[in-house]
Amino acid sequence: MKPRISLITLGVDDLERSLRFYHDGLGFPTQGIVGQEFEHGAVAFFDLNGGLKLALFARKNIAHDAGLPVHPSSATEFTLGHNVSAEAEVDAVMAQARQAGAVIAKPAGKTFWGGYAGYFQDPDGHLWEVAYNPQLLPQDDA
Repeated sequence: MKPRISLITLGVDDLERSLRFYHDGLGFPTQGIVGQEFEHGAVAFFDLNGGLKLALFARKNIAHDAGLPVHPSSATEFTLGHNVSAEAEVDAVMAQARQAGAVIAKPAGKTFWGGYAGYFQDPDGHLWEVAYNPQLLPQDDA
């Protein structure tokens, strides 16, 4: 297996609500919800930098597709990281997320590792870290 991830799918409880959060609130580009003509098929894809895609798929449909029961979710199972180029950019992204309806789990501040970061949760509780890490500056290809 090559060390590559091409798609990250988040299980959501309300696809329309999550689409509004990511598209309207955070500005992620998307064609909207596709696959609605299929039972268990409605999904929204977002194009991210570097060829990565983010998908939103109903939790119950992920369970159906994988042949597993739906389990309670936990915000601390994993985080999604968004590295930025400056502390002020962390603050700006956190403010944008709050305005879009995110819950601020941890306000941005200095970190023990010499950076600046904060955490927010999307409408389904998925945890995002927004960080300025001088050792991991993003290669902006916007």
